[in-house]
Amino acid sequence: MKIPFNYIFRNLWTRKLTTLLTAGGMALVAFVFAAVLMLDAGLNRTMVGTGSVDNVVFIRKGAETEIQSGITRDQAALVESQPQVARGADGNAMASKESLVLISLTKTGQDKGSNIVTRGVSPMAQVLRPQVKIVQGRMFQPGSSEIVVGKNIHEEFDGVAIGQKLRFAQREWLVVGTFDAGKSAFDSEVWGDVEQLMQAFRRVNYSSVIVKMTSVDSFDALVKAVQDDIRIALDGKRERLFYEDQSRALSTFISFLGIFLSVIFSVGAMIGAAITMYSSVAMRTGEIGTLRALGFRQPSILVAFLIESLLLGLVGGIAGLACAAFLQSITISTMNFQSFSQLAFSFLLTFKIVLQTLLFSVVMGFVGGFLPAVKAARMKIVDSLRAA
Repeated sequence: MKIPFNYIFRNLWTRKLTTLLTAGGMALVAFVFAAVLMLDAGLNRTMVGTGSVDNVVFIRKGAETEIQSGITRDQAALVESQPQVARGADGNAMASKESLVLISLTKTGQDKGSNIVTRGVSPMAQVLRPQVKIVQGRMFQPGSSEIVVGKNIHEEFDGVAIGQKLRFAQREWLVVGTFDAGKSAFDSEVWGDVEQLMQAFRRVNYSSVIVKMTSVDSFDALVKAVQDDIRIALDGKRERLFYEDQSRALSTFISFLGIFLSVIFSVGAMIGAAITMYSSVAMRTGEIGTLRALGFRQPSILVAFLIESLLLGLVGGIAGLACAAFLQSITISTMNFQSFSQLAFSFLLTFKIVLQTLLFSVVMGFVGGFLPAVKAARMKIVDSLRAA
């Protein structure tokens, strides 16, 4: 015979305070677990969303980031001349020669400056990155000392409103617009004309060359052609993969720290669940004996107590997820370990994270309730009734 589910549920409902406290502890762990996964998912969305599937980024061989890279004008011209590079209606290569430097800007309400990526781009950059859209003001004029700032820069830093001027590289730069890059890493950058920025910073080489392929399948042929030409000596990656790699160190750190904290907290939650279930077994000794006398076998008793513990974990998981969902309105700003620059991104709750968190919570309930359930199932009828 199986013990009815409504009987199991009523036992939890009868002990409201104990159930609430135990589920609350599990909810806290589920919240931390989900928050870590959401933070990592938000970071990945930001970095992956930065790249396009039909773009390729070329940097110097051996360089890991654009800041470490250097590409001569001759090398850039040879890359643009490859047959796998798409051409515009005017016949020019759909490519953007870009230069990256770090400048220091002061966050609103703070005195200490933060490193910000300033990207010099070619006129074709906006065509290659259709997610970048001007939302206030206008795009900078090529050949001028004008700049546009990403949405996150506009919201978090001083002195970047339209019409204001920033001074760096011994020159004043007029802010003429704000752009929205669709929650990608570009939202945390300042853009200007590549030639003007290179002159100001006294650079003769580009940091990278981004090209649009004639088709997505042209990648292998394009990269091989570039690598086989000894005059070029550049490495190429799909743009989406390139920016995903740029966040790998930060993603690994977030995941390691989050899982470490979740494991520590989960041990406490499982101990709490075990104490609750052991207490339940002790209080219901006579009830267990009665159930055995009525014909309910040991497996039924075991399953009934396990289900109670699993329900505690499930309720805690649902409560933790409900609280974690509100984190999506928060934007985190931190340093990207690869580029040593400021990067802003938001929490992201996905269906996969929901399933992982609920599974994690149920596992906590199972581990915490297994031994008490075994103890309840092994009770002898005579001993249970005598103790009652």
